[in-house]
Amino acid sequence: MQRKAYVPALAALLVTLVAGCTSGSGGDGSDIDAKAGAATTATAPPGRYQTLPEPCGSLDRATLRDLLPGAAQLPGEQQEKAFKGTAAVTYDTDRRVGCSWSADAPNASHHLAIDIERVVSYDPAVSDADKAQEVYAKKEDDAELPPPVADETGDETGNESGDDPADDAGPSGSPSGSPSGSPSDGPTPNSGTTTSPSGSASTTPPGLQPRLLDNLGDAAFVDDVFASSGSAAKRRTVSVVFRTSNVVVTVRYAEQPAHPTTVPDSKELQEKARGLARKLADQLNE
Repeated sequence: MQRKAYVPALAALLVTLVAGCTSGSGGDGSDIDAKAGAATTATAPPGRYQTLPEPCGSLDRATLRDLLPGAAQLPGEQQEKAFKGTAAVTYDTDRRVGCSWSADAPNASHHLAIDIERVVSYDPAVSDADKAQEVYAKKEDDAELPPPVADETGDETGNESGDDPADDAGPSGSPSGSPSGSPSDGPTPNSGTTTSPSGSASTTPPGLQPRLLDNLGDAAFVDDVFASSGSAAKRRTVSVVFRTSNVVVTVRYAEQPAHPTTVPDSKELQEKARGLARKLADQLNE
């Protein structure tokens, strides 16, 4: 009968030990709150685009015929090959794709290339769009765009703003994608060139210098490079780069005249490159 007296005492001792362990582990709930706070740390949202379009099939035949005038004169199989394009070799087509086209005409050869990169941020605190802006900014820095130039009214002309006639143009630079080359358009159809009597390099016309662009994606710029050294013929390459959310797109359009004294027309090349860039931006937004 005396042994039963130890049972209440043992129970009381266990209650005391349990209470001591609970108070020693932070009974105010601070550990639980800390873990909950760590679990609910804000994560940057993913990018808008999770896949990329097939680049070689993104341009219709009419667009390619306008950008590559020499291809339309090729015989059947060669024409199909020229319009089909050559896909860029990439390791992951969900992250980067590209395509290029080339065609020779009697008066000039043309080369077109597009590159589409879907940027992914591996930092949970940095969104895919912000990471894509870093990629775009690096391309803009590498282009070394000149500072805006003030015109006679004191306005800066290095950055486009407002409406531009080419903003509503198709790849040809004419309204609604209609054929270019009307008398008011300047160069004759498919010529895209001007003649320099001395054969020396011409400067880029005012208003067409490399510059930032408005109304194209979230950020955009156009670069215009005229190279004459190292070859008899002069080659002009226009690049339009833009970012939309977490995708960065680069369009390169180049012309090399057959005659060494002929200078590619900067205005026409820029209009066509910008028209194509707008077409790609619209496709991404569909």
